[in-house]
Amino acid sequence: MTSSYILAIDQGTSSTKTLLFDEAGNVVARASEPLKTNYFGDGYVEQEPDEIFRNVLTSVGKCMGAFAAEGGNLKVIKACGISNQRETFVVWDESGEPLHNAIVWQCKRSIGVCERLKADGLEETIQEKTGLFIDPYFSGSKLIWLYENVEKVRQTIDAGKAYFGTVDTWLLYKLTNGQQYLTDYTNASRTLFFNLNTLAWDQELLQTFGLSKLNLPELKPSSAFFGESNFNGLFDHNLPITSLIGDSHAAAFGEGCFSPGTAKATLGTGCSIIMNIGEKPIRSKHGMVTTICWSTEERPGPGGEPRRSVDYALEGVIVTCGATIEWLKNTLELFAESPETEAMATAVADNGGVYIIPAFSGLGAPHWQMSRKASISGLTFGTSKNHIVRAALESIPYQIKDVIVAMEQDTGIPLEELMVNGGISANTFVLQFLADLLGKSVVNKGMPDVSAQGAAYLAGLKAGIYKDLAYLTSINSNRETINPGIGQEKALADYAGWQTVIN
Repeated sequence: MTSSYILAIDQGTSSTKTLLFDEAGNVVARASEPLKTNYFGDGYVEQEPDEIFRNVLTSVGKCMGAFAAEGGNLKVIKACGISNQRETFVVWDESGEPLHNAIVWQCKRSIGVCERLKADGLEETIQEKTGLFIDPYFSGSKLIWLYENVEKVRQTIDAGKAYFGTVDTWLLYKLTNGQQYLTDYTNASRTLFFNLNTLAWDQELLQTFGLSKLNLPELKPSSAFFGESNFNGLFDHNLPITSLIGDSHAAAFGEGCFSPGTAKATLGTGCSIIMNIGEKPIRSKHGMVTTICWSTEERPGPGGEPRRSVDYALEGVIVTCGATIEWLKNTLELFAESPETEAMATAVADNGGVYIIPAFSGLGAPHWQMSRKASISGLTFGTSKNHIVRAALESIPYQIKDVIVAMEQDTGIPLEELMVNGGISANTFVLQFLADLLGKSVVNKGMPDVSAQGAAYLAGLKAGIYKDLAYLTSINSNRETINPGIGQEKALADYAGWQTVIN
């Protein structure tokens, strides 16, 4: 039995997952607790801040109970890492009372604010400083909306007594009984308040937004000492919290995106692609977001101060991936269960000239045509449902190829390999077509909780349980590699057809 374990909490939009990892990176216990989200009219989406905290405690309690039931001793748990839904935020007062429900990343209430900021000519400045677009997706515009529309929020901010935090900061504040008010660079980089170039809160932007009196958390690398907690008595000792990181960034770290050109794609309802671009930010000219990939504290420098190691990333968001397959299943009823699609796709020699543009909710990166509608082209009397299913599956690699090409154009850094996770990564047709199309290896570790794994790795680095990135690479070797095959030429020819249809 190994001597040290790491608690990893992945606080997501729909649930909190808690996992326990050993020194070899293996999962020895896990639990999940569903979390309620409130959806209102006009695209408003909220969660209750105290319920998020209770949800985390319940999930951790379940995981610890499972570990103890197998004879585990909680004293061998040496550190905790937390990954979280990124842009969701809470604002609270000096006593720790939330001033409003948490505003979830999906919320669209600030569309008008974003349009005004664009009309004021701020788009160029904001992208230059933060790497982000002006969009309701990011936290800042929704806090501006609260300031302008909720009197209690406005008065508390103007009095200098309002505290802003993404979910990681809120959880840390609650876990430490208000003693720690911190965040990491990845979560900060999703707010519209953080300057990528200085790694600091941008006071000029805050002044422009009318939020200069807002309290913001102290900034640290993702792998650092953030405080300690006994999790409201779940432990009889205080557990050091040694990593905080946004969930997509945690997934990139868990997948091993440690060097420029390595990238991960999470193949879910939509798709988030993050590519490591190295130690300097690069502004995208092709519809990508520039962000922090991950960051660590290295050994102290000559003066004793901790050195920072920061890797940046480009991120491309594809709006619709797996949702297309669900539409074929639930609305068109072309098959009963999604796994059937693999056999259906390989039952025909090719797509029969059929292409599906899955713009059911518009097109994301790199096209950003949010008003575009979905379409199917190339139908003939010879088209079968297998051709349509194949075209739907092919639309996923096509969109990923579009993003990777844009990233390579922005950076001049060629893709080394693409790590994949998420539900669709179980479809070998999609992965082989993707490898053929990219001409690069596609790597599937088959790890369903890679965000939690990334948080655990970063926590273990700071706690000394994991020595360095080389060690993490060595324990990250259980993976399936899909290499480009004989279908490369055909895939590229089909991709030319996709480009004709989508442009």
